[in-house]
Amino acid sequence: MAKAKTVYQCSECGYECAKWMGKCPGCGSWNTITEVVEVPSSRPASQARLEPGRLKELKEYPSLEKIRVKTGIGELNRVLGGGIVKGSVVLAGGEPGIGKSTLFLQAADSLCRRGKVLYVSGEESPEQVRLRSERLGLSSQMLFLAETQLEIILAAAETAKPEFLVVDSIQTIYSQEGSSAPGSVSQVRACASALARLAKETGTAVFIIGHVTKDGAIAGPRVLEHLVDTVLYFEGERHSSFRILRAVKNRFGSTNEIGVFEMGEDGMREVENPSAILLSGRDKGVPGACIYCAMEGTRPVLLEVEALVSETSFGMPRRMTTGADFNRTSLIIAVLEKKIGLKLYNQDVFVNVGGGMRLNEPALDLAIAASIVSSFRNKAIGRESVFLGELGLTGELRHISQAEKRLTEARHMGLRRAVLPYSNMKGLRAPEGMELQGVKTLSDALGVLFE
Repeated sequence: MAKAKTVYQCSECGYECAKWMGKCPGCGSWNTITEVVEVPSSRPASQARLEPGRLKELKEYPSLEKIRVKTGIGELNRVLGGGIVKGSVVLAGGEPGIGKSTLFLQAADSLCRRGKVLYVSGEESPEQVRLRSERLGLSSQMLFLAETQLEIILAAAETAKPEFLVVDSIQTIYSQEGSSAPGSVSQVRACASALARLAKETGTAVFIIGHVTKDGAIAGPRVLEHLVDTVLYFEGERHSSFRILRAVKNRFGSTNEIGVFEMGEDGMREVENPSAILLSGRDKGVPGACIYCAMEGTRPVLLEVEALVSETSFGMPRRMTTGADFNRTSLIIAVLEKKIGLKLYNQDVFVNVGGGMRLNEPALDLAIAASIVSSFRNKAIGRESVFLGELGLTGELRHISQAEKRLTEARHMGLRRAVLPYSNMKGLRAPEGMELQGVKTLSDALGVLFE
């Protein structure tokens, strides 16, 4: 019998070493080295000459658009690029209780109208899943299997021949060929590889639900994300009912699209107009708040940017951001001090993006600067204005992308004025009823705001 070999492998980059290390020499990550037991195959290597498969020209293969299936959930379709592609593997991760299982149970129920669905749960019993299905008002026509052994799952899929397979979750599945525990690096990699092979060979679309670590990354080896076609993250504050589904990898669509959901008693409800929800219900402006239009893929979303500036009680002022990039906000504060003359060296500055959104686009700069100045001067900004612009270190405002889409959405939500870079004004068509004010520098923009 072949002797098992123990090695230590990095879950981030796959680097192997003979003993455990705190820091991976390959990628520099800390606490990512885990023990892996490798059992050599007992089957002798084949000496027969291998024949290649039939070769075809690329144009002979069917177009993906012809084998893309709508899931029945519009926001999920948007993130996937228009629907699920047959033979693809989708990996979805999120914190416990965020609603992953609920969303994909609803998707599985909807897909039953388009083909046979097999739902495999390694975490819940059939009775528990049926109870949740009834609470959500689902038809429960899908095939169900409560199993954690990979070989039994593959045998069930071979017998049932489903068009769609949902596995909840990959960390609970194990293979008999491996000697390590379920959820280990080797088990997760082996099970994910087998499911991906099933998808490619049979054309079954596979949804894999995964756990996340305390750092927010999907638990398991980094190779797991390379094996699948699409990686989705389900985000949201625990005490908020809103959830955001975001694609970080998508071989068949854009990675910039988001889907917005609201968790209710009847499950996940689609939010088709996020702008109406992300904006606060205030009729009048208040100091430290202004409106910004973000681009999430092809979707413009209006939201509120808030800032609070107050005199510090400590020797070192605090800078905190939620939803905005911390380093970029620090640069904006430095520009405000140098170019505008704001004395922020003894002021605590807190910046928040409403609705739990996380933004990292440069066009957010002007909105952050305007909200900070508004809070510092204790002067309100009108609720009818939207602010767009990238801020340079010399104080100039730079060109932004997709300005026309942003302005159309702002006017649709009732806004009447837009402050944006002067370089965007050439050839820009203003929506009916909206006033455009092009500015070249941050100083000009603040002059318009507080005139």
